[in-house]
Amino acid sequence: MAQRRMFSMKIVDTDAFLDMSQTAQLLYFHFSMRADDDGFVSNPKKIMRMIGVQDDDMKVLIAKKFIIPFESGVCVIKHWKIHNYIQNDRYTETNYTDEKKKLLLKENGSYKLKDEECIQDVSKVDTQVRLGKVSIGEEREKETSPDKPESSLSWLGTFNEKEEFTCGVPGETLKAFAEKYRVSEDQIRNKCEDLVLWAKTTKKVKKNYKTFLQVILKKDFGIRTPEDKVLLERIELTKNARGQSSSFAKSLASKMKM
Repeated sequence: MAQRRMFSMKIVDTDAFLDMSQTAQLLYFHFSMRADDDGFVSNPKKIMRMIGVQDDDMKVLIAKKFIIPFESGVCVIKHWKIHNYIQNDRYTETNYTDEKKKLLLKENGSYKLKDEECIQDVSKVDTQVRLGKVSIGEEREKETSPDKPESSLSWLGTFNEKEEFTCGVPGETLKAFAEKYRVSEDQIRNKCEDLVLWAKTTKKVKKNYKTFLQVILKKDFGIRTPEDKVLLERIELTKNARGQSSSFAKSLASKMKM
């Protein structure tokens, strides 16, 4: 196996890659450095333990399709052929020929599974995935009619072929939730992306994704009360009257995450 590996900016400089956590990116680089000449990683769990990353990082790499896992426990770097070109006189074929036979090489140089059913999460998570302060496994939501938009995962958002995320939450709902839960609309969009990745990775289905999102936001950020709104209005009036906030008003606004 070669001692040097290369990385293509076509992959690691994309929003899909850079939007991942630093630990997920770190895991990807370690996998790539230890992959064989066909891009197969023989000991993903050992590498995860060695560098101290979590199972969720592996799940993100799988969900965003940067790696392809197999039932045998090995995984392959999907864009390996884009990253690395190895001359024939230096190339050593992988030992995992059975897994290699399950792959197709696309025109753009990336791997694709011939049979999507052979994919399996090699991380074998024993504990529930947690997002923020709430355990998703403990979340309970209200039932809704199956024909409502909120009953579809796409209500939270979707990924395109380039793994770019588009939030599906309506603008009015985003604005209302931002006010209610003391967060920015971008924070809500990021949370939606996390939830879609979680759902695609765990294959779990929720009856109402709007309620599901509200449960997460409430646990992570809390709810702005009517008293908060009154106080914020007073702070704004102070700004208008004096041209700037008093130190007391600034302190209150800061605590309330204005």
